[in-house]
Formats: sequence, C-alpha cells, structure tokens
Amino acid sequence: MSTVSPTSPRVRAVLRAPQVARVLLASQIGRLPLASGPLALLLFARQSLSLTAAGLLVAAYTAAMAVSTPLLARTVDRWRQPPVLWVSALVSGAGFVIVAAGGHSTPAAAVGAALAGAGTPPLEACLRALWPDLLSPAVVPAAYALDIAVQEVIFVVGPLTTVAAVALGGPTAGLLTAAVLQLAGTAGFALTPAVRKWRGVRAVRHWAGPLRSHRFTLMLAGVGCTGLAIGSIPVALTGYAEAAGTRSLSGWLLAAQAAGALAGGLLYTRAGPGGPRRLPLLAGALAAGFLPLLATPRPALMAVLLAISGMALPPLLTAVFLAADRLAAPGTVAEAFAWVATAFAVGSATGSALGGPLVAAGIRYGFALAPAIALVCVAVMIAVCYGGTESSRRSLHAPSD
Repeated sequence: MSTVSPTSPRVRAVLRAPQVARVLLASQIGRLPLASGPLALLLFARQSLSLTAAGLLVAAYTAAMAVSTPLLARTVDRWRQPPVLWVSALVSGAGFVIVAAGGHSTPAAAVGAALAGAGTPPLEACLRALWPDLLSPAVVPAAYALDIAVQEVIFVVGPLTTVAAVALGGPTAGLLTAAVLQLAGTAGFALTPAVRKWRGVRAVRHWAGPLRSHRFTLMLAGVGCTGLAIGSIPVALTGYAEAAGTRSLSGWLLAAQAAGALAGGLLYTRAGPGGPRRLPLLAGALAAGFLPLLATPRPALMAVLLAISGMALPPLLTAVFLAADRLAAPGTVAEAFAWVATAFAVGSATGSALGGPLVAAGIRYGFALAPAIALVCVAVMIAVCYGGTESSRRSLHAPSD
C-alpha cells in the first residue's frame, strides 16, 4: 500500500499517490454514458421513432442497469475486476450499436437499450473497492469525497458530448460516442497495474451478499430517499423555468446545483473521516438546504440557493460509502457499493416520476417533495445509527466515532 505525507492537504495526498490520477480519470471517462447515454437514446428515438419509444428506450436502459450493476459487482467480488469490466463494456457497446443500427424498429432498439444498460461496467464500485489498496487509511475518506465530488462533472460533460456529437454527426453519432467513451475509459481503468493486481477477498458468502445485513439494507432505504429528493428537483426546475418563460433556464440552474455539490465535496475532503453518527446530521443538512427553494425566488437568487442545496450531497454519500464499507461482510464490498448506487438511481427515477404530478398541481408542491423526503431520510439514518443489537452497533461505529 502506498503512503502519503500526513502534512499534505488531503486532496493533494490522494492525487499524488501512484496510479490514483489514472484510475480516477479513466473511471470518469468510462462513466460519462451514465449522463450521456440516456440523452443519446432520447435524441435518437425522437428523430427515428417516437416520443413514446424514447421513454421506452430510456426506461429499458435505466432498469437494466439498476438490475445488472449489483450482479456485476458481485462477480467482481468473487473474482477479478478486468474480465468483468471488459466483457460488460463490450456488451454495453454492442447494445448502443444495435440501437443505432435498428433504424425504425422499436423492439430492436429496446433490446439494444436494455443491453447497453445491462452491460454498464461497474466502474464506480470497482474504484471505491480499490481505494484501500492505493492509499493509506488516513486519506481513504478524502478519496471517497473527492470521487463523489468530481462525479458531478460527469453530469455536465456527458450531455455536452452527446449534444456535440449529434450536432456533428446526427443522433447515431451520439450513441456511438457514448459507446466509444465507455470502452476507452474502461480500457484505461482495467489496464492499470493496481486494477489488474486486485483480487476479491476469499470468504464464506451468503446468497444475499451485503443485503444480509439488516442495517445495510435499512441504509439503502435512506439512500433511496436521498435519490428521490434529488430526482424531484430537475422536474420542479422545469416547471419553474417554464413559469419564468425560459425553458433553457433549467439547465443553468441544474449546473448551479452541480457546482455546489462539487464545492461541497471538495470542502469535505478537509474534514476528518468521522463516524456513522454523521449520517443523520448530513441528511438533516441536505433537508435544510432544500427548504429555501420553496420560496421560488428570482433566477439569480434561485441559482445561489440551488448551489447551497447541493453542497451536502457529497458529504452525505461519502459517509454512506464509509458506513457501507464497515457494514458489508468480507468479500462483498464492491457489491455493497453497487447497491448504494442502484438505490440512489432507483430513488432518483422515482422522484422524477412523482415530481411530474406535483409540479402540475403547483411549482411549490414540486419543490416540497425534496425536503419532505429528505426528512424521512434523516429518520432512517437515525435508525441505522442507533437501532439494532449491541454487537451490530459496535461493528458500525468502531473505530472512528
């Protein structure tokens, strides 16, 4: 395991460690289709098929990814990272190609979209399982925070790459660009010596994997609530922007929230690792950040409030991943991280679905969903920290509280 100077700022210590910058950059490139893929599918279907088909393709892609990610991560835990990453990236790329070649056939495009989602490489889980092998324990929490913070860049750069590709080569180019970027990032990650050297922990495994831990499963419910709150915001902002007379305003406001999340994550790298008791505190900070949005002020102030509302998300997710690392049984860490990502994605999709009818009833109703659900998350995280048996409390809180 490499060592870093304890006197260096934590971010600098993380980035200076051997191979870290490479795996972090490769992972970011390989994960760009998380943001660019749905948009590429949407633009392709809008031109070649129909609006109904567009929704079907995005739903097939997202649902298949939600189901497959924990299964792929479980395979990683029991074997190695590179073979799983290579095969999944090739399957996903083939899915994008099938959509592009399917022309006006909705069934073929739906199959391709499902393959593209099902084959999404579990780069996020693989990267976070790799941190303890690359860094000293003192800076692993900073690595989680940094990774989660810079992940916000994906949701800015990803759609831009799709828009640029479609402008230059049409909707098919958007799909092929997503496939190429995913394969390129996966290749850069999988060929890194530390990734090739990594092996899953040998252990006696239960069929339920990390879900055998009731406390971990409860925490996933809290993560789902977090995703639901976050997923409701873009829908509410769409209604807000339309009421303001400028639909494009929603994109800028979402960028402001992403910028706030990036800043919050970078600032949190300066904090100590803390312990799981931070979970309800950080969830409370997230809920408090959503409340001022109910005032629906003018766009300039709204942008500031959205930036503030995004700042607590990376710290909360950092605390979640650290808790997941403690709660997961030996040999199930990558799968545990994948379940966290899946829970957030499912929650986000649910938030988007629920946000539509609420915004139709009134913009403030749309913005009210996020703080209300975030308060539910606070209650769930309190139960995660203080409920259960004494032995499970010791396993969760030791040694950093």
